[in-house]
Amino acid sequence: MKIVSTAAVVRPMSVPRKRRKMVSVLLWLLIVPAVGWLVFRLGGWERGALVQLMAFTPYVAGWSLVPVVLAVVGRRWTTALVAFVVVLAYAIVVLPRARTGDSGPSRGVELHVMTSNMLIGGADPATIVRLVEDRQIDVLALQEFTPNGRRALENAGLLKLLPYSALGDEPGASGSGIYARFPISGGGDKRNGGGFRQAYGTVQPPGAAPLVFESVHTRAPVSPAENKLWQSDLKDEPKPDPGGPPRVLLGDFNATLDHRSLRALVGSGYRDAGDATGSGLVPTWPYLEHPGIPRVTIDHVLVDERIGARKLAAHRIPGSDHRALIAELIVPAA
Repeated sequence: MKIVSTAAVVRPMSVPRKRRKMVSVLLWLLIVPAVGWLVFRLGGWERGALVQLMAFTPYVAGWSLVPVVLAVVGRRWTTALVAFVVVLAYAIVVLPRARTGDSGPSRGVELHVMTSNMLIGGADPATIVRLVEDRQIDVLALQEFTPNGRRALENAGLLKLLPYSALGDEPGASGSGIYARFPISGGGDKRNGGGFRQAYGTVQPPGAAPLVFESVHTRAPVSPAENKLWQSDLKDEPKPDPGGPPRVLLGDFNATLDHRSLRALVGSGYRDAGDATGSGLVPTWPYLEHPGIPRVTIDHVLVDERIGARKLAAHRIPGSDHRALIAELIVPAA
């Protein structure tokens, strides 16, 4: 009689089971972090390092597709269903920014606006002036606007295109400025809690109602102390006044639409021009320095709900780590 070893019978069965168990564990190790991230995003629980990490939510949304594919390939249907629900939730949160939404009024006066962070005045002035001329910019907002940066822009011919201004330039990263094609009234600048100056002024384009513009630059949330300043800067940004002129905030918000603090500001009566025009996932930073950091959308054009947003595009500026944003707006007629 031939004796068959028990181990020889059991081993071929136990090895596949062990592999299946390991694959299942791996799948859940991919799914659970995505679920946790989603919970914090939906709850708006921005604390500590999560403030910075939350900016990368669109990347996590893309990564959440991986366990779905692996589960389907492995015919783990329950796991695939759970993973698919997670992907669907991320799609609801992220994808609307990639399609045209409520873009606001479509009748009124067309206005072109631009915002650019100059990286301590080092952005190439010729590129900025060329964009202003080629894109027929009516209002230009600048951040990290230094005296040297101002002189370079004006030497490059900016004043021939945008002769009116409200400037708060100073050395370092805290300066700000606004240039306009049309006269500016009530112009000035204020220093926010994070230490950055924000230039502002009222512009009245021909045939349009007056509009208030402000160049925004909030503190970057790079530490617990900075996080508090960042949150207070966003909270203190001016809100739309239904009884006053429509308002436009444009600049470096150091926040994405995955941050509760920015969503609260938008919800106070603004619309994000990128989100409204299907360009809400267009990255704006970093494009210089900071190697290895995935690019995120921290520059924005926020417009009063009485203003329509038709287009938004990002443009690379040599010498700056931010891309400039140019938005085509429809503002109320006079």
